Amino acid sequence: MKNKVLLLFASCLFAFQSCIVPKKVVYLKDMEPDKVYNTTLVPPLRIQKNDRLSIQVSSKTPELAVPFNQDGGVYSVNEQGGVTAAPSVSTLTNKGYLVDEEGNIEFPVLGTLNVEGMTLDGLRDQLRDQLGQQRLISDAVVKIELMNLKITMMGAISTVGVLNVPDSRITLIEAITRSGGLSNNAKTSKVAVIREEAGGRKMYLNDIEKMDIFNSPTYYLQQNDIVYVEPRTGEMTPREQQTLTYFGIITGLTTMVLTFLNLMK
Repeated sequence: MKNKVLLLFASCLFAFQSCIVPKKVVYLKDMEPDKVYNTTLVPPLRIQKNDRLSIQVSSKTPELAVPFNQDGGVYSVNEQGGVTAAPSVSTLTNKGYLVDEEGNIEFPVLGTLNVEGMTLDGLRDQLRDQLGQQRLISDAVVKIELMNLKITMMGAISTVGVLNVPDSRITLIEAITRSGGLSNNAKTSKVAVIREEAGGRKMYLNDIEKMDIFNSPTYYLQQNDIVYVEPRTGEMTPREQQTLTYFGIITGLTTMVLTFLNLMK
């Protein structure tokens, strides 16, 4: 009878320990090897309030472009007669055109321009056309980049924080990877992306285990997106995690000792 009690006690400890083993996260588990899946086109970024834009104008006549470039810039002419503009480091890191709360920027000579909601390519074409129509630069080459694309990562993820995206393009999977991946406590079916739309915010839910994520409107992230991964249970404090680790060790040792004693009798 005593042996049965010891065995039952050991079994209960082992069962309880099994319950606290973290769930493993499996990404895209429904994809099949060697099968081609169609991809969606990358949606163009649209300019929002508080965006900071790098706008560089070049021309075959470099002096014509100088008034339209912050800090001037360095120009070079290649053998074919083409002109390229290399903005100074301070221009790329500290300057740029800040989109104000009215959605406007102040551009040299052309004045106030409403750019909110435009794509980067759309603004590029507009500036090039206006410079030509006003006979300021007939052969203007305009390059525009978004300087401050940031993604906020929150919830059951290894590294919570803000991601800076210098190349202005990042996918949801890339953002999760750069943040260290999902934690073992993550609800893989509830990876939310909160996005600014039409003057408000809208939440999209994604399942990181399913290939349908490639067709999600939030697979390609945009500036100011918030990625929130819902936890399966309440997040533990470091002290609680340490206690749980110690309990697991003690439980394992106790199970081994009781099993050994039971076998010796």
